[in-house]
Parts: sequence; structure tokens; C-alpha cells
Amino acid sequence: MASQKHLLYFLSVLLLTLRGEPSMAAKEVIPVGVVLDLNSPVGRVAEHCMSMALSDFYAANDDYNTRLALLTKDSGNDVIAAASAALELMKNDEVQAIIGPQSSAQARFVIELGRKAQVPILSFSATSPSLSPVQNPFFIRTAQDDSAQVKAITAIVQAYGWREIVLIYEDTDYGNGLIPYLMDAFLEIDTRVPYRSVIPPSSNNNEIAKEISKLKEDHTRIFLVHMTAFLGSKLFVLANNAGMLRGGFAWIFTEGLSDLEDRIGSKVKDSMQGVLGLRPYIPRSKHFKDFKRRLKRNLTSSKPNIKITGNLFGLWAYDTVFALAIAVEKAGIVHSNFLKKNASQSNVDLAALGISEIGPTLRDTILTTKFQGLSGKFQLVKGQLEPSAFEILNVIGKTERVIGYWTRQRGLSQELDDNSEVANSISKDSLKQPIWPGDTTEQPPKLRIGVPVKRGFDEFLKVEWDPRTDKPIISGFSHDVFIAVLKALPFPLSFEYIPFMNKDRQSAGTIDELIYQIKLQNYDAVVGATTIVANRSLYVDFTLPYSESGVSMVVPVKDDEKNKFWIFLKPLSLDLWVTTFAAFVFTGLVIWVLEHRINREFRGPPDQHLGMIFWFSFSTLVFAHREKLLSNWSRFVMIVWIFLVLILTQSYTASLASMLTVQRLQPTFVDVKEIKKNGYFVGYQNNSYVEGLLIKQLNFDRSKLKPFSTHEEYHEALSKGTQNGGVAAVFDEIPYIKLFLAKYCSGYTMVGPTYKSDGFGFAFPLGSPLVPYISRAILNVTQDTEKLGAIERTYFSSRGSTNCQDPSASISSNSPSLSLHSFGGLFIITGTVSLISLLVCFFKFFGSHWPTLSNSNPESTFWSKLIEMAKHFDRRDPSSHLIERNTSMAHPIAGPRVIEPST
Repeated sequence: MASQKHLLYFLSVLLLTLRGEPSMAAKEVIPVGVVLDLNSPVGRVAEHCMSMALSDFYAANDDYNTRLALLTKDSGNDVIAAASAALELMKNDEVQAIIGPQSSAQARFVIELGRKAQVPILSFSATSPSLSPVQNPFFIRTAQDDSAQVKAITAIVQAYGWREIVLIYEDTDYGNGLIPYLMDAFLEIDTRVPYRSVIPPSSNNNEIAKEISKLKEDHTRIFLVHMTAFLGSKLFVLANNAGMLRGGFAWIFTEGLSDLEDRIGSKVKDSMQGVLGLRPYIPRSKHFKDFKRRLKRNLTSSKPNIKITGNLFGLWAYDTVFALAIAVEKAGIVHSNFLKKNASQSNVDLAALGISEIGPTLRDTILTTKFQGLSGKFQLVKGQLEPSAFEILNVIGKTERVIGYWTRQRGLSQELDDNSEVANSISKDSLKQPIWPGDTTEQPPKLRIGVPVKRGFDEFLKVEWDPRTDKPIISGFSHDVFIAVLKALPFPLSFEYIPFMNKDRQSAGTIDELIYQIKLQNYDAVVGATTIVANRSLYVDFTLPYSESGVSMVVPVKDDEKNKFWIFLKPLSLDLWVTTFAAFVFTGLVIWVLEHRINREFRGPPDQHLGMIFWFSFSTLVFAHREKLLSNWSRFVMIVWIFLVLILTQSYTASLASMLTVQRLQPTFVDVKEIKKNGYFVGYQNNSYVEGLLIKQLNFDRSKLKPFSTHEEYHEALSKGTQNGGVAAVFDEIPYIKLFLAKYCSGYTMVGPTYKSDGFGFAFPLGSPLVPYISRAILNVTQDTEKLGAIERTYFSSRGSTNCQDPSASISSNSPSLSLHSFGGLFIITGTVSLISLLVCFFKFFGSHWPTLSNSNPESTFWSKLIEMAKHFDRRDPSSHLIERNTSMAHPIAGPRVIEPST
């Protein structure tokens, strides 16, 4: 052991003397262990960077009393070898700190050794978030935690409006450590991760190609790759061979693949065209450019075949040596501070591992060290390098074009120092236009929108062909609503229409077959007049409807002349007619009783009494009565009665006028049962779900159904009628019926019940994250009456005559007559007033004549007295001349007078 230490110091003194430092005797040499995979590009470059850092630091700080001596061990990319190398460095070489190891898996074991020996473990490349400096006090990460890039990644995903993304990562501590953070972040922005592809680092090309083929079969379009350069380069080459680096795909790689400029060959670079990437921002200072030039010269002279790069891990390794050198000097560490040994002398016994006396002090000093390093500002927060800005890369040709930056303060921006950027921006406009895979500027994924190709009803969706480009041109109500919905989305969404047709550009099937293509993954969505029904929702998800719903039937109307002969009786129901007649007779009788004894006009020969009763009451119907009323009770009855007659006549007139106008045209059929009973044919729209409704729900025989495709075919079949090869009715969805009636409103009408459906909607795959966003946008569009009204007027308002009635208003063949229930209150009031007046008259008459009659004929029977009272009632009241004279003085009597003989 002593001989090894003496050899170490001799070599250190010799090295420093050769560098021109004759005063080495006054310098304290501090041994520092380095554990790297020297066969990897990162390890080789990091070794050179640390050697240059040591030389640069002491060249600039010649007056420091301490000198670091780096003792490098090769881990051979093996966890056990890395732990063994660290243990040997602590026990045999008594190092005061260890830089490394290179991978997160290796670091996990070495950190435990450092904790036991209280030796700081500084790693510039173990970036997995699963290794926490907070939980491991002697672990110092002089690099950025991988989770620091998560917010930048989600900002990119959110800016481009991607609702689904597939994670591809390697099955290592480095790969697995970031995934929980990504999953939480994507959940927060409502982006779904339908699949996670985990690739072991030992996978060969066939195994990777098999996994890529699986991703391709799932029709996934957006990928996030979190791998090291070795595995990631193989993945992109194989993905490109599988055709997944063409138009319609998007790929993002994390900072582990960001150092691509010189580390990969042209074949790999060609396979990554259009890919986006992320890496920490490195200031391109004069110091950085000079370092890169010297590194290239040193590597070329020593190892001509090594890849040259401004390796991010190499820069962090350079700054790590600077930080450690500064901390050693600040802590005042001297050569005599070695590990305290226990009694064991075993080289492999962990119990023989001592405890560093200066480890805690050195650790605390490193944690507080700050300086402007080669990679930027070096400042540790909670035991790791504080995150800075990130560059967003776009691989184009042989270079990586920076299209923007991300910082915690401003979010996305095109320029790092542009203070005009909006805070926390997540808009794609905050980035420069990238070139996507397939050498296109059209943002992926491009949704493949299936549209039906059908004859007729072009107002809803019409497919035409551009004669110059031979590409489809789509128009119609459904198309315009879809475009308005896309504009209402909070993110961009690119798409292309793909007509559902055969080689002859004819329809390739029914709407059901078109929608099923989504399940077969031939389309990403379907736009058109697609009705939301239960059986379709088993294999697709529908958005909220953007049109009214329901299925009804349209039938011809006819002029029903035979019912007009007695139409004047129809405004009133039979019970109302009977009640009205009885009320007229009763009211005339009451007025005659009240006026008979005092009014000359209500007296005369007995054969005229009945005529007077009917004449007076019915003459009030047209207000033609001329007889004056002398009794106040008669006048009271007449006031109430004339009010009832006024209401009744006005209602009758209005009802009759309505029947003479509205009921001029009557539907030929109003009941589906009548059509089925007579075995008539009915029509429906070809290739629509209405056929299934007629057979399964309405129980029509399939042989009685006729399909049609256009307005004209509807009109022709209905006009022929049931006897001439036509149909009795056509069943269709209400929007189509309204469109038909807008053109042929004079001869047809919509009748019968409405069979429930949920209207037209857009179809997407089951579980699609786009459905809630599209549905909310549909609500915004449909509730904006101005916007939706403009679309409707474009396609529907110009059709038909302005004199057409509303096609949604069905005509009934039996307009209801006015019933007694409607006027019951008036009849009760009138009857009550008449009865009260009649009773008052009788009580008054009996009160004045009954006592006299009883005294004059005490022995007469009761019935004899009643007969005598009736004779008295028929006589004129002696005081009536006074009442008549007073009335005549106030109102002169015109017309003939009835002179009755005195009695």
C-alpha cells in the first residue's frame, strides 16, 4: 500500500514538473478517482475533456496550493466492474472523491459505497431521476436531471396539439427513470399515451425491427424516443427502413440523443430527417469555441479514428473537474487527510472500507461552488446542476437547425433573448417552421378523414375532382361545420379527405361500412351526414351532434272536398253544440219570465210566447234583438249572456276560418299501421341506416322497401302513388326531409311520429382523445347562431319558395273542434246568474201574492192556490205602466207597440 502511494506522488510530482512547476514541493496532491467506460464515445471524450480541464485550470490558477491527481479506471460498461473499480480506488488509492461512473445503473452501486465511506461521488452522466442527490447525500450530479426536460417536451407536444404520443425508451435505469415524470406531465396536458415500447439495450436489429413493425401496425403517428446514441441510432435506421420516417409521422428525441453532429454516420443522419430534438442550451462563447478546436486537435493526434463532438457530457465532465479543483482549494484539504482504516486488511471486504475525514467538508464545499463554466453557469441546487434553457432542434440534411428555445420563464420562443415573447408561451407560432419527416412543412399527424361518395343530397356533402390536380374537392354543410369546428379547437389539426370509393369513383359501400373502416384503421375519422346510432357506437366514438335528430315520414297531400259540405259544424264539438242550444233556450225563457208581467213587448196571445222566447235569445247571436228590457235583473242576465255569445261567436269564426284555409290540403296517410296493413311500398334513402329501422323497429317487410338517392327520385315515387308503381311514403332523417320539403313543399308534408336518433356527428376511433375537444368545439359552433346560421343559409335557405310553410310542422287530418271544456266556466257563470235572477223574481212574486190568496180562499188546496198563482202571473203587473213610463221618458220608444186588452 505504501509503495503504491509513493509511486502516485512521484508520478504527480514528475507530471507537474514537466508542465513547468518546479515549486511542486509546496503543492498538495489530492487523489481523485475516475470511473469511465473507456470503450464508449462518451467515456473517451470525457477522459480527454477532464485532462484538458485539469491542465487549463492550473494554468490559470498557478498560485493554488492543491493539485488534483486523476486516477482513471475502466468500468467496461459493467455494473460490477464499476463498483469494483470504485472500491479499489477508495481502499487502495485512498481517493478523496470519485468522478463517475458513466451510467445510472453503475452509479446506483457506487453511490452506496460513497455513502458508506463518506466520499463524494460526482457524476456528469448519470442523469436518471431515480438517482436523487437529496436521498443520497454524498451523490452530486454535475449534470441536469433528465426530468428537467419534461416541461420543455410537454410544451412542444402541447404547441403542436398532439393528443396521443407513444414512448420508446431503453430498458435501463436511464430509460426507465424518466417515464413516470413524462406520464404525469402528459396526463396534466390531457395527452394520452396508448402504448410504451421498451427496448432492451441488448436487442439486435431483428428484435428492434419486430417492435417497430408492431408500432406501424397500430397506426401510431407521434413518437418520443428516450435512448442513448448507440441504441437510438439503430432504432431510427430501422424505423426509416419500415417507412415510418415519411410524411404524416413526427418524432422527438430527448437530450440523450442530442449530440448527433459527429457521433453518427451519414446513414443514421439520413434516417432522422425531419426529427425534432431537445438539448440543454450551451452558450457559444469564445472559450467554448477555443476548447472545441483544441479538443478536436488533441483527439485527432492521439486517436485519429475517434468521433469528434462538442459532447454535452464532455462539457459537463470539464466543468466537474473545475468545480472539484475549486472546492479542494477552498476546503483547505491537505495531503495528510486519508481514510481512517479499521482493523481488516481484506481487499474485497466492505468492512475494511474506512471513513473519510474530509468527505463531508469537501461535499459541502462542492455544493456551494459557483462559476461560469464551459457549459454555462455552474450552480448546484439540491445536489444537482440547475436547469437552464433548452434548444429545440430540427434535423435537416447533415445539420441540426435550432428552431426555438424553451425556458421556465417564457416557455417557447424563437430567440433566447427575445424579451417580446409572451410568458409561458405554448404556441407553435413561437417556434420557427420545422421541416417534418417526408420533407414537408405540413404538420403531422395528418388525419385521414373518410368521406362518403353518394349521389344526391349534395347540400350535406359533395365530392368533386379538381381537373388539374385530380384531387378531391369537398363541399357541403357537414364540411363547413367541420372546418368551423377545427377553427374553434385550441390546437392545430391537419387532415386530408379520402373519399370512400372504388376504382370507378363510385361509392365503395354503405355509411355503416364507411364508419367500420375506422375500426379497421383505414381512416382516422369520418366526416359527413353520419347519424349517431347505437350499433355504430360499438366500434367508434361519436362527437356531440351538430344537427337535429329523428326519423319521420313524408307523404303526399290531397284536397279533401268531401268533408267540406258539413265543415261549418266542425268548429264546435257535439256537446258544445247541444249545450249552446240549451243555453239559448234557457236564457230566452229566463228573460221572458222576468219581462212578461211588466213589459208589453213580452206579452200578447199565448201562441206568440214560445216564438218570443226563441226569437229574443237567438237574435242576440247577431245582436239583432230590438226589444227593450225593463227589469234590472233581465239586463243583468243579458250583460253576462252577451259576453258569452261574443266569446263563442269569435271562437267559432276563428276556428272555421282556420279549417277553411289550413285544412284545404290533407295528408294521404297519417299512420304507419295503415300503410303496412294495405301492403303499400315505402321508400328510404339508399345506403342509410333507415333501412334497418324500417325492418327491425317498424317491422316492414324488406320486399316492400324501395331505395332512392335524390330529391327527384323521392318526388317521382311519391307522385306516382301506390297504384302506379310508386310509394305511399318516404322515410328519412328530418334534415333530409326538410331539404326535400324546401324544394317540393306544395305537394308533400311530414306526418306521423318522430323516431328517435341522435342527429349527425363526426366519428372517431374508440377512446380517441380528440372526441371531447371536437365535441366542445361543436357546442361553440352550434351555439353561435350567427356562425351556424351563415352556414345553413349557404346550403338550405335558397331552396324552394318563400311561401312554403315550415316543413317541421306536420299537418293533422283531424283538427280538434272546440269543446265544452273550453267554455265551461262561461256557461256556469251565465247559468248561475240566470237562476239567481229567476229565483229572485219568483220569491218576490210569491211574497206579494201568496198571503192575499191564502186569506181570500183559506179552504183551497195547495195545488189550487198554485194554479191561481199562475193565473195571476200571466196578468200584467198593475205597476208596470209606471216602469214603462219612466223608461219612455228616458228613452223614447220607436217602432210598433203591442196593444193588449185590459184584464
